[in-house]
Amino acid sequence: MKGLFLLLLQLYFLSFGLGQNILLFPKESVTDYVILRPTVKQALKQLTVCLRSYTSLQREHSLFSIATPRLHNAFLIYPIPPNNISISINHEDLYFNVDPDVLDWKQTCVAWDSKTGLLQLWVNAKRYPRRVTTSRSPIGPQMSLILGQEQDSFGGKFEASQSFVGEMSDVNMWDYVLSTNTISNNYLYELGNIFSWTNGTKEIRGGVMALKN
Repeated sequence: MKGLFLLLLQLYFLSFGLGQNILLFPKESVTDYVILRPTVKQALKQLTVCLRSYTSLQREHSLFSIATPRLHNAFLIYPIPPNNISISINHEDLYFNVDPDVLDWKQTCVAWDSKTGLLQLWVNAKRYPRRVTTSRSPIGPQMSLILGQEQDSFGGKFEASQSFVGEMSDVNMWDYVLSTNTISNNYLYELGNIFSWTNGTKEIRGGVMALKN
């Protein structure tokens, strides 16, 4: 019963977009983006990133980008509508075939372990077939984290045609791999240990708007 209650409560939150707050990316541009400042000083040997997004875009776009001084696609979550998502790890691109997009809030979670290369993708609590990267190099320690743009250099060189337009919320990041049970049932109630949507530092650029529900 407890598991069912948590699932129903999560679906309620997903249906109505009841995150802590919402970032609105109003237009296609190279000027609208958000910088995240994670509390991490060492290279990441594992990571999990979860976020929620809401968009009517029918073109490819960047949700979450990590660049290092050496690699501009150190980590990238890059949907390609209607039914593909590209995940980049240290310039290695892996493509996932996913269920077609619908016009609603979408929860996306990506987890990666450098020791095994295991890469996992969940969309709306559904895990897709796992992949293995050839890269075993940790990410960082120096990192630029950007929401809404794909970095072609460290912290910049954006392309408007790759920008995100829509709403985003509940971005959390961990320096370990979350369990499938956590992501599938109650990730909304567990804050990231190296970036938390509730109290993490977010720097808004351009016309991005911070909205309350």
